[in-house]
Amino acid sequence: METIISPSILSADFANLERDIRRVTDAGAKWVHVDVMDGHFVPNITIGAPVVKSLRKITNAMLDVHLMISEPQKYVKDFVAAGSDIITFHLEAQKDLILDIIKEIKSADIMAGLSIKPKTPVDEIKEFIPYLDLVLIMTVEPGFGGQRFMHDCVQKIADIKEYARILKKENLYIQVDGGINDKTANICKSLGANSLVAGSYVFGSSDIASALKSLL
Repeated sequence: METIISPSILSADFANLERDIRRVTDAGAKWVHVDVMDGHFVPNITIGAPVVKSLRKITNAMLDVHLMISEPQKYVKDFVAAGSDIITFHLEAQKDLILDIIKEIKSADIMAGLSIKPKTPVDEIKEFIPYLDLVLIMTVEPGFGGQRFMHDCVQKIADIKEYARILKKENLYIQVDGGINDKTANICKSLGANSLVAGSYVFGSSDIASALKSLL
């Protein structure tokens, strides 16, 4: 699989979202990462389904929606209706409803992802991998952009890659989010990551196309 870069709009100019999304897609980005935070699951509040609906109107890029919210099942239908192409939620949010939420997402004929925080052991997500299109490994604590990459999380990438190999899930996206730049991207890819979320490194660059290429 080719490496997919998913620029995070958390680092975009929210007063000029359309402009910034066009900048990254014109520069070659095929996915756009949309961070949804509720101020409860994580200590910050960002956007909701209405913004995703607005983004859908102005881009054909894959809308890679990351729900950092406490009760994702309540809102899956809203984000499906808004035009999400991928919905990723957190294992830690509703542990008793993981499979139900995955099935609800996939029943809408879109991709289902599951994410784990830095302190969550990789073993806790393995049983769900057969049902997933994407696994998102957080290499920072979710909730804020611009944090430093946590190197002690990277072994999870290799562990999930090996488990996917055993399951013969060649099309599983192993995505990494947090502190991604040209150096940490190489570390992640060497261990098996094939999708990278990058915020400030991309949107803060004076040459977005070069920044994206340096991550591939």
